[in-house]
Amino acid sequence: MSVEPARSVRAWSKALQVSPTTTLAVARRVAADLAGGLSGPRVRAAARGIRRLLGVTAVGLADLSGNVEWAGAEPDGAAALVDSALHNEVRAGRLPVVALPLHVRDELVGALVVCGARRMSPVREVADWVSSALERTRLDALADQAAAAELRALRAEISPHFVYNALTVIASLVKSDPDRSRELMLDFADYTRYSLARHGDYTTVADEFHAIETYLALQRALLGERLRVQIRVAPEVLAVAIPYLVLQPLVENAVRHGIEPRSRPGLVQVRGEAEGSDCVISIEDDGVGMDPAEAERILAGQGRADSVGLTNVDRRLRNVYGSWFGLVVETALDAGTRVVVRVPMFQPGVMP
Repeated sequence: MSVEPARSVRAWSKALQVSPTTTLAVARRVAADLAGGLSGPRVRAAARGIRRLLGVTAVGLADLSGNVEWAGAEPDGAAALVDSALHNEVRAGRLPVVALPLHVRDELVGALVVCGARRMSPVREVADWVSSALERTRLDALADQAAAAELRALRAEISPHFVYNALTVIASLVKSDPDRSRELMLDFADYTRYSLARHGDYTTVADEFHAIETYLALQRALLGERLRVQIRVAPEVLAVAIPYLVLQPLVENAVRHGIEPRSRPGLVQVRGEAEGSDCVISIEDDGVGMDPAEAERILAGQGRADSVGLTNVDRRLRNVYGSWFGLVVETALDAGTRVVVRVPMFQPGVMP
């Protein structure tokens, strides 16, 4: 059973008669050490932290395969004790050796073994807190997997309608304007290669803008005078590292949901510039716009099925840079849409 971390820390501190500040500091280190789960590389360090806080002779953390990482001397008969603990709470010997199963959402994930504990209440608090930390680790892993799956879907989300129309226009120009046909075919190849290729997690503003330019060149060939484009990017932001495929989907949304539904010509403007220590990129169209409430639903992941790109970009920006760096969407019905991306010019760990 997992418990809320704040309540667990308070109860743990009271049971151990240790200050909440000390308890919280140790709890944070243990949680970080358990980020890889009970089979991760830092499990022994987590066991050491728990042992110091409990003031016991030894602590063991076991995964479901029965592998145990020990801090302190391993007690006799530990293997059998752990095996039993994967089914029920176990006590052995006159000087208590206690083994408790660890659960995440009612699913058994491992066991905690404590040797030399004088009271059970702090041991149970520790077991509850370890379970809670493992649950957060699993949720983080699931969120990362979901984001990766959405990115794979985003890479594969090339509209068949767009592909058909682009190839039809290219084919129609083969005889009348072969040079133009060749240019568009190269643009189409660049667009599909960038969208579908196996890139890393990050790219540069320059590469994203190149992908935007090839996409807009194809759309201008399709829409003709109905689409006007302005692209302005300051040289100082071209080398800024950003998550892969965060700008191109926003431009595609501007064309597909802003300009294409209207009958009269429309304008898409893409700008990139430095503002202090941030890189600010805006994508603006003067198309049909949308209800601001609908924009909120989309960013919350509750919008229409074809808005997955906007939701995915917002989530990935927040995961990489923090909650302050999500998308800002300014829109209204019949008033166009402006989407702003703000990222740090430099972020540790973010490199193409």
